[in-house]
Amino acid sequence: MARGFFKEIVWRRLRHNRMAMVGAGLVLVMCLLALVAPLSSVDPGAIDIGARLQPPGPGHWLGTDDLGRDVFIRLCHGARISLLVGFVAVGIATFIGVILGAVAGYYGGVWDAVIMRFVDIMLCFPSFFLILAVIAFLEPSIWNIMIIIGLTGWMGVTRLVRAEFLSLREREFVLAARIIGASDFRIIFRHILPNALSPVLVHATLGVAGAILTESALSFLGIGVQPPTPSWGNMLIAGKQMLGTAWWLSAFPGLAILLTVLGYNLLGEGIRDALDPRIRD
Repeated sequence: MARGFFKEIVWRRLRHNRMAMVGAGLVLVMCLLALVAPLSSVDPGAIDIGARLQPPGPGHWLGTDDLGRDVFIRLCHGARISLLVGFVAVGIATFIGVILGAVAGYYGGVWDAVIMRFVDIMLCFPSFFLILAVIAFLEPSIWNIMIIIGLTGWMGVTRLVRAEFLSLREREFVLAARIIGASDFRIIFRHILPNALSPVLVHATLGVAGAILTESALSFLGIGVQPPTPSWGNMLIAGKQMLGTAWWLSAFPGLAILLTVLGYNLLGEGIRDALDPRIRD
């Protein structure tokens, strides 16, 4: 009953947060673009020299590039790539962070010291430059990018989960579970973790925006998703040389990145405010 009432309060707060709803709307639009891509009969790599560099119009809503490829169709396929990278990378980072944070926070002692010193070491390296260094030794591909972003983004989740476990492990419901003989595994994943996921959800929402931005930056530098596979980053770099004559080649992918990152950030901030018990209706 109490949990259902809490969910109702959170949903009401989120629904009445206009900026969060704007963010949710932007995220929904980008998800719809990603769903439109496989439904279209137009090949994003189809070359039509006769239609090259056409400005936005009825035939091509967002114009065409220097090879006559439809920018809107490529933008939709790029949305699939960006959202896939965001979800998978954040999923990997969240999984690692939750496991390590739970172990460190629940057991403490040597486990806590070793895990948190490893977190401190990882935080000493700027994430983007660490990703660049690893990518330089691997073949640029979407799967490598997702895995590397995930493997370099778990430290924040670990610290959040550890802090929640330190706060919750001495609560009455945990002590009661120990008294009745519940295993550590059950206590961690059945009793403590569900009560520690609120900050993780917020962090994951904001992390999707960060992962999309990182993938776009890597593709812009030429070491991310490789042509002819369309991604917003390599569409930006392809249009950079023709900003004066074909502005739409860079403007629309850049706008897509801006709106997607803004949407996830607004939604993440709204979720954080909705879950904050210090905020009263």
